[in-house]
Amino acid sequence: MILFYAPGASSLAPHILLREAECPFTVEKVDLAGKRWSGGDFRAITPKSYVPVLQTDDGDILTECAVILQFIADLKPERGLLPAIGTRARYHALEWLNFIATEIHGNFIAPDRHNGVAANFLANTTAGQKATRIWVAPRLAYVDQMLGENSFLMGVSFTAPDAYLFVMLTWAQRLALDLTPWHHLSAYYARIADLPSVRETLALEGPPHSLRP
Repeated sequence: MILFYAPGASSLAPHILLREAECPFTVEKVDLAGKRWSGGDFRAITPKSYVPVLQTDDGDILTECAVILQFIADLKPERGLLPAIGTRARYHALEWLNFIATEIHGNFIAPDRHNGVAANFLANTTAGQKATRIWVAPRLAYVDQMLGENSFLMGVSFTAPDAYLFVMLTWAQRLALDLTPWHHLSAYYARIADLPSVRETLALEGPPHSLRP
């Protein structure tokens, strides 16, 4: 499999999960601003021209972070990265994936989209970043409340939604959204950041691009 990624983008989540699943894969770094990768025009891989993209061993192309996370988890069900298909717990895990994708990820996207040429769509102005913090904060407060004393979103073990939420929390940090008022969430972020799969992935990807000059 090939994961097309950009440092610090939402593709960080499936990158982490592939390591957690211990799946064989390679990575291809994408220049989202230029829409290029080592093989040429990234739009030839996906007309969406954003990451993550997972190319499976049979050449199929999967897009959308929440879907790719489910696919990876189902490749190695024995790893417990999603509850078993058909169980009520499975639907609660999908509930988290959907909430993160629509209510958190979606509200991080800057309305101006940097005129369509930025390497990602996080706000790169002081005003835009302030607005994003206002939109995202209530959603993170909800997560903090629901997380409670649990170590992970689904209880005691790391699952696919945790990989996705962690990336969103790194975005919060990039926009100077202080997590410390949410004690459960702040401890959760530190806990996830210390996982070997997370540390290895962050070390490989390196720092994301600067949001402001």
